[in-house]
Amino acid sequence: MRTLQSASATDIDNLLRAVCDYSINYLADDNSERVTARAELEASFAGPLPDQGLDPWSVLGELFTKGEPGLLHSGAPTFLGFVMGGAYPVAIATEWVTSVWDQCGALYATSPTASVVEETVARWLVDMFGLPEGTSTGITSGCAMANLSGLAAARHAVLARAGWDVERHGLFGAPVPRVLVSRGCHTTVYRALRLLGMAGQIHPVDVDDQGRMSIPALEATLENTTGPLIVCGQVGNVDSGSVDRLDTITELAHARDGWVHLDAAFGMWAAASATARQHVEGLASADSWATDAHKWLNVPYDCGLVFCADPEAHRAALRTTADYLTVAPDGARDPADYTPDLSRRARGLVVWSTLRHLGTRGVAELIDRCCSLARRLADQLVLVDGISIVNDVVLNQVLVVFDTDDPDDPSIRLDHIVEALQRGGTGWASPTVWRGTPTLRLSVCNWQTTAEDVDACAAAIITAYTDTTERPLVP
Repeated sequence: MRTLQSASATDIDNLLRAVCDYSINYLADDNSERVTARAELEASFAGPLPDQGLDPWSVLGELFTKGEPGLLHSGAPTFLGFVMGGAYPVAIATEWVTSVWDQCGALYATSPTASVVEETVARWLVDMFGLPEGTSTGITSGCAMANLSGLAAARHAVLARAGWDVERHGLFGAPVPRVLVSRGCHTTVYRALRLLGMAGQIHPVDVDDQGRMSIPALEATLENTTGPLIVCGQVGNVDSGSVDRLDTITELAHARDGWVHLDAAFGMWAAASATARQHVEGLASADSWATDAHKWLNVPYDCGLVFCADPEAHRAALRTTADYLTVAPDGARDPADYTPDLSRRARGLVVWSTLRHLGTRGVAELIDRCCSLARRLADQLVLVDGISIVNDVVLNQVLVVFDTDDPDDPSIRLDHIVEALQRGGTGWASPTVWRGTPTLRLSVCNWQTTAEDVDACAAAIITAYTDTTERPLVP
């Protein structure tokens, strides 16, 4: 068996070039076909680990052959499922460099470059989003960990105001906080609160027909609220794309000395556009924010962002110390002070390269184009009898409902439409349930998506729908 320990420089060069060649061919395929069956994948990968290993070239060949049939080609320009962006070529290339450099991005001491780059990215993003000067930033694995980080800072701050040091004394005996959470918030907000020991303090706040937090419901809940207060709103409902009335929510919460955390996995990027910014008015008045870069900024998975207007609370909630950890020199930044993880890749590099590639105008153009394409998609679908758009298309999300022959089980037709669409190879979309109704959710957030791609997807959806009206549906 040839191993890299015994390989020559030429062998290593050939190995990496093989990966490069494969990558170029894979990225050139813009088909968004459905993945293969689970049984076939399990049959390919099942089996015990053999005693004898394989050389690197054979390992990669096996991975390519067995793994590709089970990939969800979410980077395709006609992929409209979930809320997944693609990846800019410069971002992919930077991911390769990040792995080659193999830096631990936790401390200034473990990678001065990673630390300084992350600090630069933080300044760029705070300015781009219009957040308060001095807002702290952490780069996490995704919005789930960003929500956890922001809410950890919130817990620290509201309990500190009540005279309790939660990092020193824990939650037993602490003043009991009340956490008001919009029912429109993503499930990761609820999970973060559970992990932070505040599951019993969650009080859901009702939403309107677009998924925005109801202000009358919030006001009524606040009337019965005492003690430390955290309010969680959302910027970009995961289904409808709607945005809470941020200015009103923060005004009501701050009047009671509360902390406002915003779940903004993709919607926060609207602040980067002069056109879309109107939909996130009041964003800067909150106390913490969580978003993703691997959605609308189109960097590869995984990359989330947390921001906190109170850097001291942010660091107090998350900072880790140990005798063996080298203290950063004066003025230097340890990225691990702002995220839960210590062993972390230098994620800031790919954010830096993507932002540097696009500039502020490029980011704004990306946001505006996706929003425009989402409206174009909705406008075409709504022209067909039996197809309805049930959300206000304010950002990049479109919710589609189809008439059904079986009102007792409307999911039957939707299942057939999704099946036909995912197998068709033109577009890929996923279902959801919106206000009790099975719904097709379409998300436009890929940098490659064009008007022609959207037109092709609209035609594929319409064809899938009309086909189901012309033949009997079997559950």
